[in-house]
Amino acid sequence: MKLDFTFFNRPCLEVANDLVGKVLVRKTEDGEVRLRITETEAYCGEEDTACHAHKGKTKRTEVMYMKAGTIYVYLCYGMHWLLNIVTGEEDKPEAVLIRACEDFGGPAKLTKKLSITGDFNRKSITDCKEFYIEDDGFVCDIQRDKRVGINYATEEYRDKLWRFIMKK
Repeated sequence: MKLDFTFFNRPCLEVANDLVGKVLVRKTEDGEVRLRITETEAYCGEEDTACHAHKGKTKRTEVMYMKAGTIYVYLCYGMHWLLNIVTGEEDKPEAVLIRACEDFGGPAKLTKKLSITGDFNRKSITDCKEFYIEDDGFVCDIQRDKRVGINYATEEYRDKLWRFIMKK
C-alpha cells in the first residue's frame, strides 16, 4: 500500500521510526527499483541545532516548511544528493533523512541507485507516480542511536537518539 499524506502528517520522530522497513519505489523507463529502508534520521524543527532550518526559513530550507510528504532533496559536499521527506504540521520545519536501504548503506548511494536528483525537490511523495514509498506489511525490530555527521550541533542535539536502524 502506497503511503499517503496522513502517514507523513505526524511528528517527525514517529515518522522516522515508522519508515524503517518500508519500501522506496522508483519507476523509470528502464524499469522499477524497490529498496527497503533500513535507516533514517529525524530532524525536528528550528530548535534542533542539527536541522537545516535551525536558523529559520531561507531559500534552501523553505521546502521544510511545506506540507507533510514534500520531498526535500539537497546537494551535500557539492556532489551527493540526499533524500528527506517533510513531516508534521505545515510551517513547522521537520524532515526525515533516508540514510540507508538494504544493499545501499549511505544516503548518497541510495539516491544514486534510485536516480533521485534535485529535480524531485518540492514534489509530493504522496502524489508522485514515478517515486513513492510503500508499506508491504514487513515488520522489523528497530534500534536507536545518535545521528551521524552533525558535529556542528550543540551537545544536547548531538546526543539525541534520533537515528532509527533496522536490527539485523
